[in-house]
Amino acid sequence: MPETVIPCRKAFTETILREAQNNPDIFVVTSDARGSVTLDDFANTLPNQFVEVGIAEQNAVGVGAGLALAGKNVFVCGPACFYTARSLEQVKVDVAYSRTSVKIFGVSGGVSYGALGASHHSLHDIAVMRTFPEMNVYLPADRFQTEKLAQHLAHSDEAAYIRVGRNPVPDVYTASDPFSPGKGNVLTEGSDVAIIATGETVYHALQAEKQLKQMGIHAMVIDMHTLKPFDEELVLKAARLTGHIVTVEEHSIYGGLGGLVAEIVTQNHPAKMKIIGIPDENVINAKPLEIFEYYGLTASTICKQAVGVLK
Repeated sequence: MPETVIPCRKAFTETILREAQNNPDIFVVTSDARGSVTLDDFANTLPNQFVEVGIAEQNAVGVGAGLALAGKNVFVCGPACFYTARSLEQVKVDVAYSRTSVKIFGVSGGVSYGALGASHHSLHDIAVMRTFPEMNVYLPADRFQTEKLAQHLAHSDEAAYIRVGRNPVPDVYTASDPFSPGKGNVLTEGSDVAIIATGETVYHALQAEKQLKQMGIHAMVIDMHTLKPFDEELVLKAARLTGHIVTVEEHSIYGGLGGLVAEIVTQNHPAKMKIIGIPDENVINAKPLEIFEYYGLTASTICKQAVGVLK
């Protein structure tokens, strides 16, 4: 991992600070999560564009919606597990239904909190957020993509949910790679099997592709950084080209990326599929990478599952 690598949450907040310095209508609201979100620099630099509500996620969403109705572009920031559960009604009504320009920036998503257990894991968030009309959903893969996403959102009036992890992740992209919301990225070409991943699992999918190549299997790897709006055309292209699809996500096997892909292919171009994610159980308490390994979200298991789908 490069020495300069930083967590996606830091890449996001640094970008929003730069954008907000040039746009007084950008506001950040948080719920006693300056440290978790890495917002100290923003709060110290632009105190008049920063709102702290204490440990009150429901209030934070309401305040954010109010600011948006007053013409502000608002980023409500805090732990993903709380903003997609405790304040879900406010997100549904005050943000999505009311079509307010509020971006819910969920940090420490998925199993980032590791040993803190199921109460602090957010493995239901894609399934919930994608069902709200007018709510877009993003899971960037690394710091470079996160920066591009933040730049896009700083100039957008959409309502959105963004989920990132807590720790630094290996680079998938470079600073010069483009980012197109709503369009998945084909990272490697292949005609035997398509591996579709999102968020921090994209890196592991790429490592699995290398192992498959050594076995003579050519895998197409797709980064689905945008879960809504979803790139259905690319999924169907992968189904037609390969006939075999493996999805990988740091999310429940129900209702997430795998469910999205299955909904598309079963109705348009059936393909043999395997959904890799978290099964219907409370996750073990461990470090995030240990959890990834336990549930088969790392390269070796992805490779094995791809071979199984081909058989």
